Amino acid sequence: MAKLPSPLPTDLQYALGRHAHLLDDTTDAIRLIDGAADGFPDLILETFANRLLVSTRRDSALPLSLRRDFSSLGQSVYWKHLDQHQKTSPEPIAGPPVEEPFAILENGIRYRIDFAAGYSQGIFLDQRLNRLRVRETIQPGQTLLNTFAYTGAFSVAAALAGATTTTLDLSQPYLDWARENFQLNGLTADEHYFCKGDTFHWLQRFAKQGRRFDGIVLDPPTFSRDKKGKVFTVEKDYGHLLDLALSCLQPGGWILACTNCRQLSTDRFLADLKAVAPREAAIEVLPMPPEYPDEPYLKSLWLSLP
Repeated sequence: MAKLPSPLPTDLQYALGRHAHLLDDTTDAIRLIDGAADGFPDLILETFANRLLVSTRRDSALPLSLRRDFSSLGQSVYWKHLDQHQKTSPEPIAGPPVEEPFAILENGIRYRIDFAAGYSQGIFLDQRLNRLRVRETIQPGQTLLNTFAYTGAFSVAAALAGATTTTLDLSQPYLDWARENFQLNGLTADEHYFCKGDTFHWLQRFAKQGRRFDGIVLDPPTFSRDKKGKVFTVEKDYGHLLDLALSCLQPGGWILACTNCRQLSTDRFLADLKAVAPREAAIEVLPMPPEYPDEPYLKSLWLSLP
């Protein structure tokens, strides 16, 4: 059982304990406190293999009282300001500094984490159940296309189930990081595909080549701009993205479509996908993990073809 921090003030210790049952020998990285729903408005606390990351939404600095509370733990504690305009690495506020990358466990899978890598630490913990769904759904010998793949967490989950994966991202450093995640789990990265470039370009290329996949993961950024200045926004362009992905999907295949766009409701997202999907497609709304009670910002739809 992963260790929870103590001693702390009663209200904070109670909040931490609400999700403690999710920590075990197979999973040591989850969200422990999710804002107001856990009694701490605008504060998020996550554990990454006993290293704590506290994030605040509004304040420019972590309250001094909380700094003192965390300093009493003897654990590594980092703080991140959730600022969409100035994205910087979290800063150490208590305990030993985390100077090297380290591994976490999620459902028995190892992923490389780096607190010094920038605004994101190497994995999005809110996708925990979706990664498990992919691993449990895909079959040995099938193929997965993981677009906007970041560090390839979905690819690793599928590869461990016996699938051949294609990991697609604009960033070569993230693709290299994905290869490291494969190696952490005893997988031979050279048996899989890693593609650098724009997802829209690659989907069009795969369609022309007649290349089809049994499963496709779509989790684009809310907003992006390509080298030619063309803007992508989830609200306006997700339907086009899904249309391209469908042209690369095998009969009987599935697509996991996600967005964390807070301005887009689940109903609107569902309507946008239904407008593009074949009439015979089944679409299921997937829940966020239970440790995210504050706001269902992550919308996940599972589209499957007969």
